[in-house]
Amino acid sequence: MSSLTHYLVIDLEATCSDDPSFPRDEMEIIEVGAVLVDAGTLRPAAELQCFVRPIRHPRLSAFCMRLTSIRQADVDAAPRFPAAAARLRELVRGKQALFCSWGGYDKRQIERDARRHGVALPFGGDHLNLKRAFARRLGAERELGVGQALRRVGLSFQGTQHRAIDDARNIARLLPHALGLEPHPAGVPGSPAVTGPPAASPGPPAPPAPRGAR
Repeated sequence: MSSLTHYLVIDLEATCSDDPSFPRDEMEIIEVGAVLVDAGTLRPAAELQCFVRPIRHPRLSAFCMRLTSIRQADVDAAPRFPAAAARLRELVRGKQALFCSWGGYDKRQIERDARRHGVALPFGGDHLNLKRAFARRLGAERELGVGQALRRVGLSFQGTQHRAIDDARNIARLLPHALGLEPHPAGVPGSPAVTGPPAASPGPPAPPAPRGAR
């Protein structure tokens, strides 16, 4: 991606169940968390949180509510996915933003919901898998969860796990480490895992602004 101005860090929560008969391909987004990070400073510039009302399985399972702390009332009062996609589009309007997530799940899920609802996503096909990039940069033998990755670089998780906005905020804190622009214990260089043309590298970041969430 040329003229990169921002990284768009997205995390999603979706319908789920501990019932093995629940079809994985029928999972639907119920929360979008997004943090827009300035590519030059690697500081958060804006963020978005919104609940989404599912259509295939409108009643959340008890397992899903325990896991995510999202209540049935939260999704009952929420808009459908197209409205959430429109809010993401507004967040990146006028910017060259690279979609990033911790692993490939969020990319697959948001693409699935977009196809289901017949809407276009507000970003191109390029995607930065921060989970893979982080493992490569640190020379880790395996890919780590967000909480493990934070501990690896001396940070602690802030907020509530399995809430999309808190996960996205914490992933944004790991972005400089995944890009190799912050010191870390392993210190082994690597290359970010980017789907599509490589993103332009930002200049040296300013110290991350203090922030007040896997």
